[in-house]
Amino acid sequence: MSGNSAGSEGKSAYVLSRGIVTLFAIACGAAVANVYFSQPLLVTMGRDLGMSPALVGSVVTLTHVGYGLGLFFLVPLGDVADRRRLIVAQLLLLVAALAVVATARTAVMLLAGMAATGLLAVVTQTLVAFAASLARPAGRGRVVGRVTSGVVIGILLARTASGLMADLAGWRSVYLASASLTALLALVLYRVLPRHSGTAPTTLRYGQLLRSTLTLFAREPLLRIRALYGLLVFAAFSTLWSSIALPLSQAPYFLSHSAIGALGLIGVAGAMAATVAGRLNDRGLPGRTTGTALALLAASWLPLAFTRSSLWALAVGVILLDLAVQAVHVTNQTLIYDLHPEAGSRLIGGYMVFYSIGSATGAIAATTLYESAGWGAVCALGAAFSLLGLTLWAFTRHHTPTPEVTGSHLARRCESAR
Repeated sequence: MSGNSAGSEGKSAYVLSRGIVTLFAIACGAAVANVYFSQPLLVTMGRDLGMSPALVGSVVTLTHVGYGLGLFFLVPLGDVADRRRLIVAQLLLLVAALAVVATARTAVMLLAGMAATGLLAVVTQTLVAFAASLARPAGRGRVVGRVTSGVVIGILLARTASGLMADLAGWRSVYLASASLTALLALVLYRVLPRHSGTAPTTLRYGQLLRSTLTLFAREPLLRIRALYGLLVFAAFSTLWSSIALPLSQAPYFLSHSAIGALGLIGVAGAMAATVAGRLNDRGLPGRTTGTALALLAASWLPLAFTRSSLWALAVGVILLDLAVQAVHVTNQTLIYDLHPEAGSRLIGGYMVFYSIGSATGAIAATTLYESAGWGAVCALGAAFSLLGLTLWAFTRHHTPTPEVTGSHLARRCESAR
């Protein structure tokens, strides 16, 4: 990694090399994928361990509950601890949790391992906050966008990868392979990451740290608004991805699990928008980026409504939806980090709690609605979440920093003037 001092955040800010940013993205994608690996494997897991359908369903629930708890209780530690050591420690503990899952012989062991896996997978958000702290203010949006693209690709490809590996070598091979990759990443990150972050750690005690996360929400209108954007766009995201297998596995397609999982490859094209959104934010255009993305998100449900009659329409809708969601997500994270860089982990962790709430809401509502009213109703639900987001943007545009006051844009102007 190359580095020099820059910007208004102090002498410890680094210029990240492209290779290090790519490493951050790979580590984020690998960590968050563990939350989603189980979804295509539930039937096989249940059969292997003699679990009832209801108990098997709790595998996904416990993983997401663990992830939500980790966002609030673990991610803020990045503001008080050495982030390099914290990341490596969490990755090594994640290796242990994955080993428990891979070797589980009872339902209790499996469920405990999955809950721990979800809890520790939040190292993803610690990595995002670390990357943001190391980036120059003028290029922070680009860095956050590139790292976030890794997160999204990990989410989208997790089901595809786990389904293919399970077909080849059984479901346990998925978690053994992930444990091995995670251990390798822990070693590489320990050797490569800098020993100091771009911001000085706070001296708050743990209880004060957690309370300050709530205080930040009370004091910062922009944080509250961006958290609501996050909730709504990920509710729309989850509405699609939690239910799309249902119409595709039925007439007229009758697609296999592997074929449905491959749909994630199409979504990767939309995920590439994360980097573009970061660049737009660096240019001082967060409001325009958000509004355009939310309009695209609402429009994506029109082609998605024709899924039963056209896979091409589905592909177009998937690309538009993923593009829009990631554009809003990257803009959100960049803006909220700029509020208080010294509290970056708390800001991102708190924001991601709303992401989890939105994801859970979309998943539960979409699958329930599909059973009672069909695919058209699911698309109407997704469009409703999207239009709510667009309406929120229309009424709160004045809370989005203008190009003249966006921190990264100001830093770019200062650097250009030197």
